[in-house]
Amino acid sequence: MRLLTTHRAAGLRRAVGPTLVSTVASGTAAATTLVIARGAGASAFGQFTVVLSIALIVTVGMLTSLHYVMLQELPRAEPERRAELLATALPATLAVSAGLAALGLLAAPLLTAALNVDTRTLAFGLALAASMTLNQLTESFLRGLKRFAFVAGLKLAIAIVYLGAASYCLLVLGIRQAGPYLVALIATNVAFAVAALAAVRVRPRLWSARLARSLYRHGMYVTVIAALTGVLFGIDVIFLNHWAGPADVGVYSVYNGFPKRLLGVVFTDGIGLMLLPMMATANKPVLMRRIARLVPAVAGVTAVLGFAASTVFFLLMGGEYPYSVGLMALSALGIGAHTAFNLYSVALSMDGVRGAKVLIGCLVAGTPPALAVLAACIRRQGLAGGLAGFALANLVLLAVVAAAAARVYRSPM
Repeated sequence: MRLLTTHRAAGLRRAVGPTLVSTVASGTAAATTLVIARGAGASAFGQFTVVLSIALIVTVGMLTSLHYVMLQELPRAEPERRAELLATALPATLAVSAGLAALGLLAAPLLTAALNVDTRTLAFGLALAASMTLNQLTESFLRGLKRFAFVAGLKLAIAIVYLGAASYCLLVLGIRQAGPYLVALIATNVAFAVAALAAVRVRPRLWSARLARSLYRHGMYVTVIAALTGVLFGIDVIFLNHWAGPADVGVYSVYNGFPKRLLGVVFTDGIGLMLLPMMATANKPVLMRRIARLVPAVAGVTAVLGFAASTVFFLLMGGEYPYSVGLMALSALGIGAHTAFNLYSVALSMDGVRGAKVLIGCLVAGTPPALAVLAACIRRQGLAGGLAGFALANLVLLAVVAAAAARVYRSPM
């Protein structure tokens, strides 16, 4: 027992360094977005955000949760089995990504009209989605093979390169259009994927159609959840671009996107690494009761932190991003509710198929009213409506998932 405890403690110590480096890398990437927002201006940054929102939604279909499957399967697989997993997942993902990109371009007349964007913006979104898909899949290869220090260092190096490229475009070339920054982001995603693949040495001859079918079945539930949440938390930008314009999208992204991304970095690269193993092994009814008690505090603390962080953001942003206490209060409310919903979402995901089914049911039930509220608010009030709608949509989802969790995870009498 003492040997096991010592081994676990040593493992935790080994994870500290890569975790800190990975957090710094994510923070650097977030700072780069802030630099682009300030230097390029609200309208160009709004266009950048629209492309990113399209890419985030499309990535769900291209990736089909194979990165989650790799994180589960690679650590427990035998060496030859690992090689087969890598050789199957990569070509399958490339084929699906290419097929969806081609389908998107063929359907461009319909999609551009529905999204209120031009063909160039749609093409950028599809290209960025493909690069993000490769980035996430190859990162899962490295993490699944426990190359934690390598992946953390690579992420930091790529983040620094992207920050340098964005700074050069702004400070030396004076570029105030979204295109070059999107090209730089796509290029750095691809560079990461190429470096990662060089490190893991994929052997294509080991590709297996049988294994490919198994991998896609494995990721089915997570893909459904990712598709629903991708639409829910990405379509606000699409709605705002449709009823307002790129400049309002840029300002909205500063109010809503930056605090949300900052908290995502803290949760994913920091707290989440310790929290997820605890959730995976916890008694689920007890866990859900604890979460229900913690939700008000989590939402409140998150809202306060988001509101406080906004002061720093807006001091750096300049005149194209006017600061409003009222708008920031709406943003903080939405971010607090969003974090509380994500806490339930992660806890349910840690309960395997049962939790995934509960979460899917909550999303299916909550999505129509949440989207209706969001669309109505944005159509009537534009930027302010977007912030209010995001908050109300997340409160709807939080109420649905809290009620479902309380019902499904009741302790036996």
